Amino acid sequence: MANHKELWQHCLEIIKSNIHETQFQSWFQPVESIGFENEVVTLRLPSDFFREQYEGRFFPILSKTMKRVYGANVRLQYTIEVVNKDPESAVIIESQTPSNIVRYEDIDSQLNLTYNFENYCVGNSNKLVHTIAEYIGNNPNKVDFNPVFLYGPTGVGKTHLIQAIGIRVKEVKPSARVLYITARVFENQYGQAVHDKKVTDFINFYQSIDVLLIDDIQEIAGKVGTQKAFFPIFNHLHQKGKQIIMTSDRPPVELDGIMERLINRFSWGVTEVLPKPDLELRKQIINQKSRKNGLALSEDVVELIAEYATDSVRELEGVIMSLITRASILNHPVTADLARVVMKSTVKITKKINFEMIVETTAAAYNFDSDVIFTKNRMRNIADARQVVMYLANKFTDLSSTMIGAKLGRTHATVLHGIKNVQNRIGVEKSFAEFIDQIETTLKKYR
Repeated sequence: MANHKELWQHCLEIIKSNIHETQFQSWFQPVESIGFENEVVTLRLPSDFFREQYEGRFFPILSKTMKRVYGANVRLQYTIEVVNKDPESAVIIESQTPSNIVRYEDIDSQLNLTYNFENYCVGNSNKLVHTIAEYIGNNPNKVDFNPVFLYGPTGVGKTHLIQAIGIRVKEVKPSARVLYITARVFENQYGQAVHDKKVTDFINFYQSIDVLLIDDIQEIAGKVGTQKAFFPIFNHLHQKGKQIIMTSDRPPVELDGIMERLINRFSWGVTEVLPKPDLELRKQIINQKSRKNGLALSEDVVELIAEYATDSVRELEGVIMSLITRASILNHPVTADLARVVMKSTVKITKKINFEMIVETTAAAYNFDSDVIFTKNRMRNIADARQVVMYLANKFTDLSSTMIGAKLGRTHATVLHGIKNVQNRIGVEKSFAEFIDQIETTLKKYR
């Protein structure tokens, strides 16, 4: 039986006798066959423009010729190098001619349905990222943000957010092939594919996904084989307009042990940080998590937990679950004292600088009573002290400028002006900068 190169050569001879010599030299002579298996012919094309010509302009003669040479059930796919003369950048594309469209079976998306947008708390610190995520979920046929690279410390809600995207996509477009997977599982699957000699099947499967959600992409650092397998997957999905969303504990530029060409591609779309939740968002999360578990918390308990459990959403969840357990077993109401007991074993508590400390320390430095700062008095030293309080509260607390203004009886704009004025004076007035440094040194002793 003739091999795939001989069969393709036979096709070329037939095509050459049926089209103009110039057309043949331009469009068929540069193309080569690289495989024929399971009735699928794979042709290496110089560019995607060649594929467009084969799918349109030359389809009638190509289809008839291939069926004559390979058989009536022949199917066609192309491999195209995204980076010229770089075989590892090649992507495999199935022919999309009417008789050759591949129908994929549905897959298990591996999504946790509790990680939806309805259960996701939104505040100032994560509003932008949430807006982008919801847009992607609501518009599965658009790829305005692609790829999306979301990074931040452990436990801030990255997994919840990308799974929420996948869940929303499935709600809007049930036929979409959505897959959530951790980088570690991806690595294990690749290792198994190598062992079973099915790497091509592995790559082809991932190239069939419409929305690929990969968690903790930093886990493939140092895994050269896995990265080489992911490279054509990424190229193919991106070229075909399929959505790629990744999470990491650090931005692309800080990913050591990952090929430069992959890092470059990670930065093609949108890169956003998901920070630790701010004070107001922590309160919102505490209230939501406690209500969901049938626990009613008083405002003072919420304030206490939010003030000290500042590390992550997971930390907040741990405090809530510990409170529920203790309150249930001990048949004890949830009080601030019980919350302190729980947090001693779950949260690293350090005394924090708060607004009241800042007011007292600043007033003492100016040598007048702290109550004066809250008055309408516009004397120079009192107005200066008031602006210093604004500046220090912005620097050392989680209070927003609006909240600082509310405590001082001033507007949001006034607070922003005060903060900027102090910053400008520190830059040009040496004695004032030293004065502020003394106040900050005193405040830090409270820690």
